[in-house]
Amino acid sequence: MNNKLDMKTASVAQGNIEKIRQLFPDAVTEVEKDGKTELAIDFDVLKQELSESLIDEGKERYQMTWPGKRQAIVLANTSTTDTLRPCKEESVDFDNTQNLYIEGDNLNVLKLLRETYLSKIKMIYIDPPYNTGNDSFVYNDCYSMDEEEFLKAGGYYDEDGNRVIDVKENKESNGKFHTDWLNMLYPRLRLARDLLTDDGVIFISIDDNEQANLKKICDEIFGESNFIGELVRMVMEGGKSDSQGIAIEHEYCLIYIKQDINGINQRIAGKQDHYNKKDNHFEERGYYYLKPLENGGLGYVPSLDYPIIGPDGKEIYPGGAHGDNGYRWVWGREKFNRALSLDMIEFSVSQKDSTKYKVYYKIYEKVDTDCMPIIKMLPFGSLYLDGFTNRQAIIEVKKIFGDRIFSYPKPTTFIKELIKIGANKDSIILDFFSGSATTAHAVMQLNAEDGGNRKFIMVQLPEKCDEKSEAYKAGYKNICEIGKERIRRAGTKIVEERAHLLSAVKSGAFEKGKPFAQFTNSESAKAAQAEIRKTLDIGFRVLKLDSSNMQDVYYNPAAVSQTLLDATIDNIKPDRTPLDLLFQVMLELGVPLSAKIEENAVNGKTYYAVNGNDMIACFDDAIDEEVITEIAKQQPLYAVFKDQSFASDSVAINNEQLFKTHSPATTIKVI
Repeated sequence: MNNKLDMKTASVAQGNIEKIRQLFPDAVTEVEKDGKTELAIDFDVLKQELSESLIDEGKERYQMTWPGKRQAIVLANTSTTDTLRPCKEESVDFDNTQNLYIEGDNLNVLKLLRETYLSKIKMIYIDPPYNTGNDSFVYNDCYSMDEEEFLKAGGYYDEDGNRVIDVKENKESNGKFHTDWLNMLYPRLRLARDLLTDDGVIFISIDDNEQANLKKICDEIFGESNFIGELVRMVMEGGKSDSQGIAIEHEYCLIYIKQDINGINQRIAGKQDHYNKKDNHFEERGYYYLKPLENGGLGYVPSLDYPIIGPDGKEIYPGGAHGDNGYRWVWGREKFNRALSLDMIEFSVSQKDSTKYKVYYKIYEKVDTDCMPIIKMLPFGSLYLDGFTNRQAIIEVKKIFGDRIFSYPKPTTFIKELIKIGANKDSIILDFFSGSATTAHAVMQLNAEDGGNRKFIMVQLPEKCDEKSEAYKAGYKNICEIGKERIRRAGTKIVEERAHLLSAVKSGAFEKGKPFAQFTNSESAKAAQAEIRKTLDIGFRVLKLDSSNMQDVYYNPAAVSQTLLDATIDNIKPDRTPLDLLFQVMLELGVPLSAKIEENAVNGKTYYAVNGNDMIACFDDAIDEEVITEIAKQQPLYAVFKDQSFASDSVAINNEQLFKTHSPATTIKVI
């Protein structure tokens, strides 16, 4: 029985060939490569099978192509032996958090995430390099080389196998200015699509430089029919002049769904048959229907328990009374006030008590009510976003760091609105160009506001900060250091603000518009902080991309001489820890990287229990039958050991029998 783990990602190409074999078995054959058997396509036979639909070579057809596109596709499909190494000392609440912060080139990170998060990410937001002529990003055009040469030439590893970073600046004078950008982004978007749920959505910010090219490649990758729309966001008042003297004050955000285009349309607009009311004062908004502003199933949030003045001048509270009665408003006070000013609120006499009013909000046909404060419909149907300028984002960063640490951040308010459209309250949200971690900040802030349990995965290349920059002077050597520190500070700030509010509400001193700064250091505020931290996840696990934990001999045993075989060979690199091994195994077995990990001991040996008994792994040396028996009695789905773990050959032989006795359903794996 072959129970050895591959310790590398699966080949997408081999998976695709397997699918072809199911349809056309005679068009697939087997070949030998590096001492192993692989599937291969006989294209002559496949052409015969598809002869009616064959496109002759050189025949013109509608397509977008550029030098390196084929190689970019191959790059997306190739496997990787890289791994993610945990870094507990830089994490926050490592043992309990479900959020991830991953450092490294996002291409291989996405390949690793594909193993575990295939079709599990509800929303992706990215703000990739805009290719302005001053952008830097990882790319390489040495496509004629084999994979090993390509990785070394690209700066992924040095001659000693150590991971390094190759970041190149793409100047406008570069003859392949656009193609280098396309070759960088194209394989990453192909990988990103695989991660989305069937009704998942991706938002991509971009400016004029590559907007047209981005739209074309997204049409190809996600499907032209799955293009939802394009948001136009004002980024600065007054704009900046381009080379033609035109003031540029906006940028774009493209929106694509993976498959279920009706899903997001319903989330944005609701079901058409509900639109049964007409608003004569705002005919351009179309028909509307009403939804209660109060909700009793979302969980109590103090900031969503405030008085609304009804038509009779009396205060209205959610559920009819002030305090935690199981009810809350679905909007905060500021959003309600804006909706009221836009005539999107309606009061109705309660059917249970004619002396009281109920509060409703309007859902219009042609206006996204949930985003009504910032979306204006233009005559040609585009959505123009006002009120989310970069100036706001700069102010946010200054409040956190005390200075302008990061260039061109996005405002959290903008990302929050996208999350409301593109995700549910328990969704995983991915940003693989995370920059200053605005998306992580927005996720935590929105969870605090509406009681959600969204999780974030941030991916960022640890690109060095310019030594002349304010960030570098403040002690931040690379962008990842900025992002991690922002999440730490933002999380603390969010908890403090929510605690102040909760303390003020519980004390009975909270009144509309009354400041609650005086509750900052009160005992009730401190107690409230502890209470909030129990339900609000402001932590994150730091993982860092690195070369495999395994020695080269693990992947190419045929190259080992008989002399070496006669000796005891350790497959694992000497600088790697059991926790490093655990995370690489989790990746291969599809266990979420945010899974709960418990460290236990038996007979002096340490073992890890992941998600209860989903997986138990022990990587200590000289483990005996007592240790194996204890692990087997817990009946894990997977039990993982090192090849060199067992105290003797007899223990290794008895290992399988012990599991058959105590846990026959367990799958045993070794590295």
